[in-house]
Amino acid sequence: MPKLGVNIDHIATLRQARREKIPSPARAAREAQAGGADGITIHLREDRRHIQDHDLLEIRRACGLPLNLEMALDPGIIQIALRFKPDKVCFVPERRREVTTEGGLDLKRFENQFPAVIQKFKKQKVEVSLFIDPVVRQIQIAANAGAHAIEIHTGTYARAKGPGRRAEIDRIRKAALLAHRLGLKVHAGHGLDYANVPALLGIPEIKELNIGFSIIARAVFTGLRQAVNEMKRLLTSGLR
Repeated sequence: MPKLGVNIDHIATLRQARREKIPSPARAAREAQAGGADGITIHLREDRRHIQDHDLLEIRRACGLPLNLEMALDPGIIQIALRFKPDKVCFVPERRREVTTEGGLDLKRFENQFPAVIQKFKKQKVEVSLFIDPVVRQIQIAANAGAHAIEIHTGTYARAKGPGRRAEIDRIRKAALLAHRLGLKVHAGHGLDYANVPALLGIPEIKELNIGFSIIARAVFTGLRQAVNEMKRLLTSGLR
């Protein structure tokens, strides 16, 4: 059974819409923990559109779960992360005009930069993951750079239908197996929901799923604790 990381960025999105103090991401982290989450994921973006710097410490104080900090390969954000020392960091691509992350990192562009950055986090005992598409060359670069893990971008799978979806599952399965053989931990995330998660549960190499929007959207009607619990039970049983 993969662990469930709950992304609470959209709690902060709602808060920032009015620049108020509510709803509180820290409280959301506690509710996710009560619902059965195994970890909390947040993305400290360069434009600070949702999570703010002060949220990092407040979430850590409020919740005893491992904290996974998504971030761009940006010197300023890297310095914040090195000072804060989350349990994990996940490097993701970032563009100002995107609504949400649109794909995996192109590690070929940063092949010479990541090894040194990863070493800095290793010295702080912070686990480093790279968010990539299920592509052989990207996985090989991640392994050569010294990453602890990869997170497979599942957005293409989530949008695919019919034979295309089956093909995407096959790509993810092969990518997960290769990464595992190269000594990388395998996580997956993006676009995952209560309907499309079960197909990934048959890939034993995937040890963690990071899910945000679909859980937060369901929480509008059920409450966050229940929405997380329903996803957790889905991962446990494989049943909708």
